[in-house]
Amino acid sequence: MEFSDKQKEIRRLLKDRRAIMLAHNYQPAEIQDVADFVDDSLGLSITASQTDAEVIVFCGVHFMAETAAIICPDKTVLLPRLDVGCCLAESVTAAKLLARKAELPGVPVVTYVNSTAAVKAESDICCTSANAVRVVNSLTARQVLMIPDQNLALYTARHTSKDIEIIAWEGWCNVHDGLTVEEVEEWKAARPQALFVAHPECNPEVLDLADAVRSTSGMLKFVHESPVQEFIIGTEKGILHRMRRENPGKHFYSPSKRLICRPMKRITLDDVIAALTETRHRVTVPENIRVKALRAVERMLAVPRD
Repeated sequence: MEFSDKQKEIRRLLKDRRAIMLAHNYQPAEIQDVADFVDDSLGLSITASQTDAEVIVFCGVHFMAETAAIICPDKTVLLPRLDVGCCLAESVTAAKLLARKAELPGVPVVTYVNSTAAVKAESDICCTSANAVRVVNSLTARQVLMIPDQNLALYTARHTSKDIEIIAWEGWCNVHDGLTVEEVEEWKAARPQALFVAHPECNPEVLDLADAVRSTSGMLKFVHESPVQEFIIGTEKGILHRMRRENPGKHFYSPSKRLICRPMKRITLDDVIAALTETRHRVTVPENIRVKALRAVERMLAVPRD
């Protein structure tokens, strides 16, 4: 791959700063191409915890850089822009969660990693879209409060093997929840040979149309291993760049023009260069919050894999 001048400058700065650049699957193509690692949010944070780099440039939204700071307190975590929030993470605050917990005494809280450090700190265990069912199955409670994604909670309730009531928080990703049944049906009719692969943050009616429901990392594995050559991808369209790069000859389609996360697209090559040259913007988590949030993340990581 031939790098642009700005991408070459980033690679030089990363080397000089003993830094590593991490990019989420939804980032713009030019950011993905120059990054050291491209993955989902938790996978990138785990990668960060295992690196000997001194500086981590996290190209994603704010809660993702926060998660890296929770796991890697000894490293400098940089977020190239500050205006990269997440509507899902912002749908719950620590104060709102504490109020809800008071109404549900003794009910454990399962929190999606798409949440702030302060919310994680008030949670019992975290989950990802890849392991939400497995995390709930690991619990012995008869009820759980699952936050903040309502659709992920409904999906988990459908697939858990436990006799457990899942109480859903009223929050959702406006990108995934905006995908409609009509859009999916139109694409399935136009591309009858294609498989429709959906993210569990989509609404239940859309998931009912899916040939497979997977997290972003699960989607990448599914399309790579499948003998099928065409796929309709029900998640943010940034992932199509990586799918096409890793699966030459296969075809990938986005079923909706609304499957774009605007904050994810804001980070530019110039922002990354500024982050490395000016050490901006450093993301830190107060230690009293970090320790409690880390406990919830570590409990998730301790759940056995399938």
